[in-house]
Amino acid sequence: MSTKPDVFRMCVWPACLVGLLSTGILSLDCNLLHFHLRKVTWQNLRLLSNTSSSFPVECLQETTAFELPQEILSHTQPVKRYIKEAFYEMSIQAFNIFSQHTFKTTWEKDYLKQIQIGLYQQLQYLEQCLEEEEKEKEDSKEMEQNGMNWSGAMVSQLSNLELRRYFNRIDNFLKEKKYSHCAWEIIRVEIRRCFYYFQKFAVLLRKK
Repeated sequence: MSTKPDVFRMCVWPACLVGLLSTGILSLDCNLLHFHLRKVTWQNLRLLSNTSSSFPVECLQETTAFELPQEILSHTQPVKRYIKEAFYEMSIQAFNIFSQHTFKTTWEKDYLKQIQIGLYQQLQYLEQCLEEEEKEKEDSKEMEQNGMNWSGAMVSQLSNLELRRYFNRIDNFLKEKKYSHCAWEIIRVEIRRCFYYFQKFAVLLRKK
């Protein structure tokens, strides 16, 4: 199963690429993936907290429930590849949200750029590791041997679909609110909650 989304390559804005490409191409040990994911996610949590001083009281009445999927992997025994694919889907969707040209906020631009760079590097690293796994499975035919060929693929597809729906609700909210300052503040809090949730996935990668 391919993990290279064409939409990602289409949505990388030229202005953002200038900063991203200057960070260099990642070629890292996939055994350390969990460490990198935890580090970048924690860094982005800190940056999102620092982009704005405090949540505006006037925005409280506009808050909404985006229904972050809380059981993405709970209906099956967590498998490293499914965790990586869920992390990949989350990263690309978050990158797309933070790469829009519609910011009407007082956020610190340097923090926003660092978030974009962190997510981009995370995507590079995940793509590298998923491609390595794909090659190994093609050689060993591991998916066929352990009987996960169909059910495993279905679990991954369902998880990613739930994540895409979640981020689609976020994107629709921004559009409905015409990308207002309050809308972005609400999204900042929501995606920070999402990042906290995905910290658990990085821990699972280390344990397995």
